[in-house]
Amino acid sequence: MTNSIVVGLIVLVSLALCGYFMSRMPKHSVSGRLPELTASELLLKDRLHAHVDMLAGKIGERNIWQYNNLQRAAEYIEGTFKQAGISTRLLSYETMGKQVFNIEAEVPGMEDSSGILIVGAHYDSLIHTSGANDNGSGISALLELARLVNHSKPGKTVRFVAFVNEEPPFFKTSRMGSRVYAKQLLESGDRLVGMISLETIGYYTSEPLSQKFPLPLLRFFYPDRGDFLAFVGNITSGKMLKRCVKAFRQHGTFPSQGIIAPGWLTGVDWSDHWSFWKIGCPAVMVTDTALFRYPYYHDAEDTPDKVNYDSLARVVVGLRAVIGELGNNQLPSGNSR
Repeated sequence: MTNSIVVGLIVLVSLALCGYFMSRMPKHSVSGRLPELTASELLLKDRLHAHVDMLAGKIGERNIWQYNNLQRAAEYIEGTFKQAGISTRLLSYETMGKQVFNIEAEVPGMEDSSGILIVGAHYDSLIHTSGANDNGSGISALLELARLVNHSKPGKTVRFVAFVNEEPPFFKTSRMGSRVYAKQLLESGDRLVGMISLETIGYYTSEPLSQKFPLPLLRFFYPDRGDFLAFVGNITSGKMLKRCVKAFRQHGTFPSQGIIAPGWLTGVDWSDHWSFWKIGCPAVMVTDTALFRYPYYHDAEDTPDKVNYDSLARVVVGLRAVIGELGNNQLPSGNSR
């Protein structure tokens, strides 16, 4: 056997082991035919649909170039938090000569010193897009998760934050909303237990070969159909990610996958969780994998009719259990209320 063949085999085995450890997750994902939505899940579906319709339909494109729409979206989000009876703060800063806002809603924990869990999603859309899936789906889930968690008694304080300025040209700059917010948390000395980023979570399809990957190797470890929710984290967030996947699979009724990958892998750091990695906080992105599945990613056709609201409702039910696990609270009976 020549040296080149030996080296090739070592490389192949190493890649296979890397793929195995990146994808190995606790418990088994839901598979097969999913149960019908319950009555409470049907109501949740309608609420999620209404949020996306408001943000991406009635309001539409929302960013610094469509400033009035951006402000209307902020007012809607703030108002929805307040309607749920949650203490809310507008955190302003300046971008391009205009005031923009991160919107924070806090559900206090029963144990004051046990740390803070951040759940976040961005509410701006890319220029020339209405952003139904990116990220009306994430914001709609954020609003409903806040309402549901507010009905429970979390051990840890949970802050639900709608971030501004996630999209280019602000992404990974000092003007990115989550970057501003994360730096403020670092300066405040608040003890963070983790962060969950809700990013583009509304598109699912059972079409064969509909799921693409940033590395060809990954297709040997994940389904080829884009019908699952993905939990994505870097190496230092691996323990938290596995807790998230375990809770989602224990309590949810929707397929899920997880990946623990180095931050340089394409797409792994493409949302607000990156800002929390920068301050040393474990953070996980929850996503439908966006451009690796969604035909209308960063496109003018990213409209409310493209979102699968049945699936989105199931995802929210599972994520509520994830927050319950990380927040150490007692989950109410039933999947949702």
